[in-house]
Amino acid sequence: MIKLFPANERNSVDLGWLRSARSFSFGDYFDQDNYGFGVMRVLNDDVIAPGRGFGAHPHSDMEIVTIPLAGRIKHEDNLGNIEVTSAGEVQRMTAGSGIIHAEYNDSDTDEGQFFQLWFMPREKGLEPSYEMVSYDNDKLTNAFVPIVTPDGANGTASIHQDLTIYLGRLEPGKKLYHNQQPGRRVFAMVIEGSVDINGFSMGPKDSIRAQFEPDILLRTGEESVFVLFIDLP
Repeated sequence: MIKLFPANERNSVDLGWLRSARSFSFGDYFDQDNYGFGVMRVLNDDVIAPGRGFGAHPHSDMEIVTIPLAGRIKHEDNLGNIEVTSAGEVQRMTAGSGIIHAEYNDSDTDEGQFFQLWFMPREKGLEPSYEMVSYDNDKLTNAFVPIVTPDGANGTASIHQDLTIYLGRLEPGKKLYHNQQPGRRVFAMVIEGSVDINGFSMGPKDSIRAQFEPDILLRTGEESVFVLFIDLP
């Protein structure tokens, strides 16, 4: 079973300094039929004005992943971590028993665009932690490359949940298969370009949520595509 979620049906907010498109219920937006997908709770597609961001605020019992698409985001927390993450890098924060952090666009001149994703952890009360890793953009060509994994293998960011986040770039006329194991879910979103996924034609920021689909097939036409792909319990 696959369901398509068009980009223009996401909940959107424009605060001037922040433009955000939200794939799931978040903040002042509540939809009882769109609270999450398995352990996935949030995917916010944020565009942040130069020098602006989110002041110090608390989180607990959530795995939070930030993927910069353009620009740089600065992270500070009460554990003493101060990091700047840019495209080609990914950060993971385990809120666990409680953490306070702030996030800002690190540029004074340019907007930044970032995906922020939240996932329920395997267990509550974990020790809070932060991690930033980089990935090789060249390896994304015609492949799904893991950037976040349960064990942090091969230089990926580790996450306290049985899920893997992939990125991939397909050239025109290419195909890419994913064998979905029984009981697993797949979430996929087009970042750039267009693609056909199991018969669904998708453009920028369209997404699908798949359950009970043994095979996922991505096919490009005359246009290349950049895809976020998540394997979930």
